[in-house]
Amino acid sequence: MEGELDIYRQQGFATPLGLGQAPAVLVIDFVHGFTDPAHFGGGNIGEAIGRTVELLALARARGWPVAHTRVVYADDGSDGGAFAMKVPALLTLTETSPLSQIVPEVAPVKGETVFRKRHASAFFGTDLGAWLSFRRIDTLLVAGCTTSGCVRASVIDASANNMRPVVVTDCVGDRAIGPHEANLFDMGQKYADLMSLEELRRAVTGNAPA
Repeated sequence: MEGELDIYRQQGFATPLGLGQAPAVLVIDFVHGFTDPAHFGGGNIGEAIGRTVELLALARARGWPVAHTRVVYADDGSDGGAFAMKVPALLTLTETSPLSQIVPEVAPVKGETVFRKRHASAFFGTDLGAWLSFRRIDTLLVAGCTTSGCVRASVIDASANNMRPVVVTDCVGDRAIGPHEANLFDMGQKYADLMSLEELRRAVTGNAPA
């Protein structure tokens, strides 16, 4: 790994973005279907949900805007496209399906917005970009699943919208650890800063580690 890091360093990757002045939190697809290995879940997603409870407590205490996403398709699958063709089981995530409901641990509270999406990125086909722009958000703190899929796609689009993406590393999860770790590495080199929840907490409160 050190040799691989040397390649990226020599080519000028991984320059820190830093935290801006106006953060928001994006919690991606923490729904029942992604906690169950029999459907779309498994791996370290459960642990990431537990840590996101703490991230949300921090965000709510500091008054940061919070957005959540769910994957939602029409009951008859008529709005499915190439993504659902590749993974047909996604069409089971309908508005009323238990699998598509946000888990109670991280359920939205009053004032938090839920965006419904049909593709990997939380930006594609939704009003998320406009919602963030209206609030003059410059830093997007990202939690959710999966690291290699919807998290990654949303981080790339946040970067494309000239926000500073920060992946809160212990608040994202994947059904398999290999893709989780590989995509954290790649996002950290190209698109985002990587911070644990504790690192984020220290950064915004000014508390140094003991």
